[in-house]
Amino acid sequence: MSNKAIPKLDWFVPLVPLALAAVIYFGELQSSSFLFINRFTRLLPDITWAWLTFLGNGWGVFALAFPLLLLAPRLLTAGIFGGAISAIVSIILKNLFDLPRPAGLLEDGSFYRIGDPLLHNAFPSGHTLTAFAIASAFYFVSAQGKRSHLSIVFFVAALVGLSRNAVGAHWLTDVLGGAGFGIWCGMIGALLAGHVSEFQLKPKSIWSHLIALGGVAAIYAHYTQIMDLELNLPLQYASIAIVAITLVFYVKAQFNHLPGTNK
Repeated sequence: MSNKAIPKLDWFVPLVPLALAAVIYFGELQSSSFLFINRFTRLLPDITWAWLTFLGNGWGVFALAFPLLLLAPRLLTAGIFGGAISAIVSIILKNLFDLPRPAGLLEDGSFYRIGDPLLHNAFPSGHTLTAFAIASAFYFVSAQGKRSHLSIVFFVAALVGLSRNAVGAHWLTDVLGGAGFGIWCGMIGALLAGHVSEFQLKPKSIWSHLIALGGVAAIYAHYTQIMDLELNLPLQYASIAIVAITLVFYVKAQFNHLPGTNK
């Protein structure tokens, strides 16, 4: 774990977006900042923001990252831990603050919206929280020498957060809050994943079997549900294919000889 340790100062980084969220909220810049971003993001087509939102959906990002089960299982494990923690934190914080969303306060038609109106449980943005939790988990579970190459995951997570403003679902403060708390969730997920033994990361381990079962559940979820927006249906079908193909190779790996075993 020494080469995957989290520097102490990094634990303070999430305070930056949280402080900015406080400034916007208490400075009464909530509506103006949201409307500015909401109008600016219309420069890109709806499908761009819909697909970015998909990357903040727990089932969606799990399916797209599923090949890591064979390629980088510790990375996937960290993402699962971080995502699971973020889901719990999201529920707790949303119920604790219980703040209205833009559609719950602003006049209908005063801003651009994609999909059905969402009225309650604004803070924090669950999609942003999930995206930053997984990005942070990927980043911090990796060796320090490889982290610079993974910095782009935070840029992608930021775009996911921006998409929540673009589709009219969240204030900027919700996004900033999701980013801050999400980074902390990912850090904890990375620490937990760092303690998983190498044996449990192999294709024939119980932990890997549980992840594989999660892949089957993901296929069912993508086939029977609409992930946030109908514009995401092509991505859902692609996700089904990604998980299914990975599972084929995973089953094949069960019959491969592993060095150091008697089978």
